[in-house]
Amino acid sequence: MPSLKAEAVNDELKFDFGAGSVESGYIGLSASDGYSAEKGYGFHTPGNMRNVSASGIGAASDAVQFLAYGTKSTNTFNIDLANGLYEIKVVLGNTTRSSVAAEGVYQIINMTGNSATDKFQIPVTDGQLNLLVTEGKAGAAFTLSALKIRKLSNVPVTNRTIYIGGDSTVCNYYPLDSSTQAGWGQMLPPYVNTKTFQVRNMASGGQIARGFRGDGQLEAILKYIKPGDYFILQLGINDTNPKNNTTEAEFKEIMRDMVRQVKATGATVILSTPQGRATDFNAQGVHSSVNRWYRHSTVALAQEENVPLVDLNVLSSAYFTSIGPEATLALYMPGDTLHPNRTGAAELARILFEDLVRQGLDGFAFDD
Repeated sequence: MPSLKAEAVNDELKFDFGAGSVESGYIGLSASDGYSAEKGYGFHTPGNMRNVSASGIGAASDAVQFLAYGTKSTNTFNIDLANGLYEIKVVLGNTTRSSVAAEGVYQIINMTGNSATDKFQIPVTDGQLNLLVTEGKAGAAFTLSALKIRKLSNVPVTNRTIYIGGDSTVCNYYPLDSSTQAGWGQMLPPYVNTKTFQVRNMASGGQIARGFRGDGQLEAILKYIKPGDYFILQLGINDTNPKNNTTEAEFKEIMRDMVRQVKATGATVILSTPQGRATDFNAQGVHSSVNRWYRHSTVALAQEENVPLVDLNVLSSAYFTSIGPEATLALYMPGDTLHPNRTGAAELARILFEDLVRQGLDGFAFDD
């Protein structure tokens, strides 16, 4: 077993949560196991934890449920770690939709489905990681089956990062490697030079500009983003829905505020416009969605704030026109003219990334 404090780079710690049998090579942890300095790990408030069953296999066959939650909750799993940069792989138990938080901010947004799995990088600067599973959907069970913790570096700074903000056309769907539906943010990593960047997709379904700014997603990005990083922001689809009470002028100023907050960190902001509906063809077979989703305000804002723009709306329309209505519809979910399927999201990611390369932004290049 590696040392608990994972002192050396590439040391790995593995935890199996719940009351069932412990998977070989893992440290078992029941809901009643409180933190102690002698062990170096445990739950801060075990009275707010519960052992539950799970439908996965191995370490994912049981789990613990967080009964108190929220990004600022002290009901966390705490583990002492030497300062440095870590990769945290999370396996949830049975849940409809949950998010993962650590150090008081979101790390992963809206993991869905039983045994959902994802990972993130986090710098540890105070000798301890504090993590919990928290609300993604009201009424869901927020569960954790397993953790793998691997030290990447003794330097507590994240690798160069592309952060992404957006809505259901951008966000992750699970399982990440096989979901039928996908957002372009989920499908961007294969187009990125992973020797240079990691991708952190903080988009979520149904999101609006006001929500992204105020509900914790922007907060998480601002905690870690740094010079050399990028923040790609695409919103507007849900902002135009009357139920969200956001005028175009309000949308533009909220977006401007986010642009300026991120620019103040020294990172680069890139604005993107959303693609249109699959059915936005005219009688001549030309696809155009230029008047949708407050696009004109996003284009104007990029010019006013002097930030790069990927006009994915126009670029995707040109592609859709080239392949025709039937092939375009095949890139969307069945019976849905707004949300791309996995193939469609991959095409949007390709189009967006090719435009970033075309613009010559530093560090963007296809993997060899």
